[in-house]
Amino acid sequence: MQRATKIVATIGPATAERHQLKALIEAGVNVVRLNFSHGEAADHIKRAAWVREISHEIQREVAIMVDLQGPKIRVGRFEAGFVQLETGQSFILDSNCPLGNLERVGLDYPELYRDVQPGDTLLLNDGVIILTVKAIQESLIYTYVEVGGILSNHKGINRKGGGLSAKALTDKDKRDIEVAAQLDADFLALSFPRGPEDVIEARHLLRQAGGRGWIIAKIERAEAVEAAQAILEASDGIMVARGDLAVEVGNATVPAIQKRLIRLAREANRLVITATQMMESMISAPIPTRAEVSDVANAVLDGTDAVMLSAETASGRYPIETVKMMAQICEEAEKSDPIALDQDFINNTFHRADQSVAMAALFSAFHLQARAIVTLTESGSTALWMSRHESGVPIYALTPNPNTQRRLAMMRGVYAQHLTATEEPLELLAAAQARIQELNLVNSGDYVVITWGEPVRICGGTNSLRILKIT
Repeated sequence: MQRATKIVATIGPATAERHQLKALIEAGVNVVRLNFSHGEAADHIKRAAWVREISHEIQREVAIMVDLQGPKIRVGRFEAGFVQLETGQSFILDSNCPLGNLERVGLDYPELYRDVQPGDTLLLNDGVIILTVKAIQESLIYTYVEVGGILSNHKGINRKGGGLSAKALTDKDKRDIEVAAQLDADFLALSFPRGPEDVIEARHLLRQAGGRGWIIAKIERAEAVEAAQAILEASDGIMVARGDLAVEVGNATVPAIQKRLIRLAREANRLVITATQMMESMISAPIPTRAEVSDVANAVLDGTDAVMLSAETASGRYPIETVKMMAQICEEAEKSDPIALDQDFINNTFHRADQSVAMAALFSAFHLQARAIVTLTESGSTALWMSRHESGVPIYALTPNPNTQRRLAMMRGVYAQHLTATEEPLELLAAAQARIQELNLVNSGDYVVITWGEPVRICGGTNSLRILKIT
């Protein structure tokens, strides 16, 4: 049984060299995440080139996702590098303060005073430190320390309940989008979108720069949860970014939000990634906690396309072991996932011929107990629709388009292979059958369900289905 759930891994100091990156990919990584919150553009471009080279060497397409920094609102710097805030003391957020001390600290977002009011709760350093806003005088924010702790340089600030007005795309993000286009990123992850208009702007800038990647909207603001349906419609997928999201909406609400977002994404025929602290303990330990194992498994059972590793592979001591362990957890969870495919078709109406063919292929393959579904695809849409439903039958997407092949690397239950295109349908079908037999995917006597479109090489043109019995 092949692993259906895909793994996204972040590159950082622990995996920055070519041999480390290759070992990570060979361990099972499907998508490499380049985190533009850190590092220089030249380093990201170099590592992206390595990913392409390694993919060619191991003959497996690995996608690249550029993750934009976004408007992370942070405190400034301290004279001593940090302060110890005590519960009950007063503390001032002052955008004009060059170096902070025990009384006040600067801000990298000088408009924060416009977004808060007395009584608001501010959460610093991922919620470790809690401040209550007492008063606002001009641009100064006077606060009371509800929960103290060590506050160091450049730690983040969130407002409980959301509502900060900082734009999703900063000037740095706009420059980084040009870099993403230059390195031909397959996915662009947009940080802190508030609504669909942010996604539309990011897509426009990427296309304007010559990029062809799909847009992944990161749900990490409280208002993004409310606008999730509209954001899904504007994007190609979402990421359930549980870190900042939990700070804004509270830890206890995140599991239910995660389940809802995964369900909404699948219903909207969009991709979904579950992220943040999935194997956090493996940053410093060779095995995960049982709670982390359950966390990954539950995301798989909910239907996520991919699970993501951040610091675990970027700066952890056991990046390769973490990927292997995550792959094992995914495989075990998938074995226990019950299939109720027929329920997906009850009272469901399809409005496109290609989508109807995709659903017919799933239904036929499931009830025939076929060994494989093979879809000949130009854009990947047919494979995406099939992957939104659990049939227990692997989906092999054959495409002449390398960009499509890499995007398919994110789709649950889809395994992409290159197939040279031909204009003659019968020749194409014969080539597809030869390809799956060459890869030892089927045996004599197996049923295979194949979908394709006539005329050939028309995006969205899937209109034909054939059931083969391999001889």
